[in-house]
Amino acid sequence: MHSKIGKVTDGMDEFFKFSTQKRDSAEKVAYSNYSYWRSTWRMFCKNRAAMFFMSLLLVILAFTLIQPFLPNQKGPTTINLNEETGRQDRNVPPNNEYWFGTNSIGQDLWARVWSGTRTSLVIGFSVGLFNVVFGMFIGTLWGYVRKADAIITEIYNVLHNIPNTIILVLVAYVLRPALSTMIFAMCITGWLSMARFIRNQIIIIRDREFNLASRCLGTPVYRVVSKNLLPHLVSVIVMQVALSIPIAIGNEVFLTYIGLGLPIAMPSLGNLINEGRSVMMSAAARYQLVFPAIVLSVVTISFYVIGNAFADAADPRTHL
Repeated sequence: MHSKIGKVTDGMDEFFKFSTQKRDSAEKVAYSNYSYWRSTWRMFCKNRAAMFFMSLLLVILAFTLIQPFLPNQKGPTTINLNEETGRQDRNVPPNNEYWFGTNSIGQDLWARVWSGTRTSLVIGFSVGLFNVVFGMFIGTLWGYVRKADAIITEIYNVLHNIPNTIILVLVAYVLRPALSTMIFAMCITGWLSMARFIRNQIIIIRDREFNLASRCLGTPVYRVVSKNLLPHLVSVIVMQVALSIPIAIGNEVFLTYIGLGLPIAMPSLGNLINEGRSVMMSAAARYQLVFPAIVLSVVTISFYVIGNAFADAADPRTHL
């Protein structure tokens, strides 16, 4: 019997071999090179419309910065005179010298459009950054700290029930027209929607199991908020940043339209559109409204498309 088993095992040696296992290999663990931001960027790049508008927006932003340093550029507030007649080059249509034409007092619209774009972008980025940072701070405090809920809710109700337009008009009317006044007026209530949304989202996830476990282990509050709560809201925060910039630019255009915007001496897209509105019924001078309106439309549409596309790409459910 034993001899038969021995013959069978000898035959199996031709087909099977014992594996040799090293003790160190048992300690090795699997490694994944997954990166959330790399995956988000890869998903964002698949959106061709968003990539197109982002490229277009980057070109506009870069050009607004380098335009004053290019050769043969005229000043945005310089009144240009005709060399032959010595009079102001008023309402000159676009030509080789004035690419966007001139306005009613002989100022170069090309220089004024790009100077106005810089001013409006400064307003948009300043207001957007403040609204997101302050709104995120208040919203987190509002949603996570239960004792602060009643106080912040009352403050929110008071400010939210006052129409935003009235606040903008009153502040712009009382204070001296200036860039700082415009930014201050928009920041008073601009953070409310961001704070409310962050508060609602944090209330939904603050008592989930991983947060309860962190608190039971003695994790500090700031680490629970920064590591457990805010990462879930990345897509919302990015979208709010992108959308608050065109909203701020739109508010600047509105205040200028009703006569409470920046001084005329400071070019902005709102000032330019307001100037072009006064001559829009004249076909020969309609270009004064068309060029700033095109730049404003491109900037606002680009921010909207990029913000929504990046919010979708940052959604963890799309990372499969």
